[in-house]
Amino acid sequence: MTFLTKPVFSEAKRLQPVWTHRMLKLTTVGSAMLLTACANVQLPPWAGTSNSSPTKTSQPSTSAASTPAAQPAVSRPIASAPQLAALPYNPAIESLFPDPTALYATPGLGSNRQQFSTHTEIATLLQSLGGKAGSGYQLGAAAIGTSQRGLPIQALIATQGQSTQAMTINNNGKPTVLLVGGQRGDEPASTEALLAIASELGQGGLLAPLLQQINIIIVPRANPDAADTASPVTADGTDLTHDHLLLNTPEAQALARLMRNYRPAAVIDLQEFAAGGAFLQKFQAVQRYDVLLQPAATANTHEFINKAAREWFSQPVRSALNQAELSNEWFFQPSAQPGDKSLSMAGLGADTLINASSLKNSAALLIASRGSDLGRMHIQRRVHSLVIAATASLRATAEKSQNLKQVESFVSRDISALACRNTLAIQSIQTPEQHSIRMLQADSGQEVEARVDWNSSLRIKPEQTRPRPCGYWLSSDSGRAVDRLRLQGVQVMQIAEPGQMLADSYNAARSGSSSLVLTRGAIDTPVGSYYITLNQAKAHLATAALEPDTPFSYVSKSLITSPADIGRVVAPPSVVFEEEME
Repeated sequence: MTFLTKPVFSEAKRLQPVWTHRMLKLTTVGSAMLLTACANVQLPPWAGTSNSSPTKTSQPSTSAASTPAAQPAVSRPIASAPQLAALPYNPAIESLFPDPTALYATPGLGSNRQQFSTHTEIATLLQSLGGKAGSGYQLGAAAIGTSQRGLPIQALIATQGQSTQAMTINNNGKPTVLLVGGQRGDEPASTEALLAIASELGQGGLLAPLLQQINIIIVPRANPDAADTASPVTADGTDLTHDHLLLNTPEAQALARLMRNYRPAAVIDLQEFAAGGAFLQKFQAVQRYDVLLQPAATANTHEFINKAAREWFSQPVRSALNQAELSNEWFFQPSAQPGDKSLSMAGLGADTLINASSLKNSAALLIASRGSDLGRMHIQRRVHSLVIAATASLRATAEKSQNLKQVESFVSRDISALACRNTLAIQSIQTPEQHSIRMLQADSGQEVEARVDWNSSLRIKPEQTRPRPCGYWLSSDSGRAVDRLRLQGVQVMQIAEPGQMLADSYNAARSGSSSLVLTRGAIDTPVGSYYITLNQAKAHLATAALEPDTPFSYVSKSLITSPADIGRVVAPPSVVFEEEME
């Protein structure tokens, strides 16, 4: 059915997680309880179809976790203090993070276990689930790529139907949700949580009934090399969490290929954050929150994709965490400057998994649990936090399955229609605000509330704009960039006959300057060069990669070696492409 108008957003029921006391399986409640609504939520109207001015959303509740009566939260200025010792920290703090009543029993969480789940154990568990699918369901384990050291990157693909092949899943009329963990090797709770969730997709599992509404893909460990050494980076030293635009690593390429083939409507990135680290040194305190949340935020993401991430995913996840008495806030991190006590939400670069996914028109959410610097301390609570949040995301996808399909159709058409029109945000900045957060004093364990300078990603402001082109011309020497764009699912056409295009060319402002100026004129387009039209759904991913004067573009990162190899085409071209030839 062709979707011709703006999506209609109707009243919806919010689902809540239910957990019981048992090992390995998350709960024994049946599918009827799983799909029972606990509250009605009226979504506000989604006005407008432009990419500007995201709606401001409410702050997450910070009162989910109860505070002992002897240590009430107080508001006070943050005093300076001598540098504190590394973790472990005050035992009073540890007591505030008890294990959940229901303990998880993935391979890496066994009693007296020192090592987290191994690559072999992950592969064995995912393979075994294939034989546990219910009638009419398919659970397929697959290696989606290989790490730099030759380890397979494992995924579980779950669907109701006859096949887990991409074409079959893409044509079954249900949205797909992708959950990714283990991008960093020192964040083990994300992997263990996804293994626990995967176990509930088999016959009789809590989450199996969701496959009636959605398809689910789980990548429990995206960076297997790093897990061996608890390293935050890949074998070649790349931070995988910031390689989802350039795709320099085989790990990022594997995830991009998976997304290109399966086209997820929602992407959930599970990570962990440090309980102490720079936060401890700056504030003489440790993190209070169990979970930090960050909806995707980057320039040119469609307004409806932003709203879906915030209203259809962030809000239900917060509600589920609050119900489970797990404290939560928006994601934040300290400044890298020693004397700067401001806090910032995750950055606006298009190079993270959630931000790159939002430019592919997927609603995307980062969910981070407290504890990347804790080893095995509080591991059951950390896993529990991520299981609660990720399960709420799956339920939100199921509840909004038809709405997500409508949004996908509308956004694809709307973005395609913007080619050659309006303006494009080249760079955007966060909005400075004041914000209150809670923290735990490292010396006493007392909970305090502090008012801090806060850079928000919920409302971003364009800092540099220019007219939106019709597309981009790339020289025949840009093959590496073309390969990466195609891996992202961007349509790239190769020119079959020589011609010309009206384009803005980039030139240095002056000799030796890094600044660029645009010069308009006809450019030659020889056989073998390329054209990327912006009349396509992933147009804004292409602009993030191809506008040269951004810190994460293919030019600034030398994937395209010279600004002379690229032109901003400002009129629909009349050239012959290979695809058009008989």
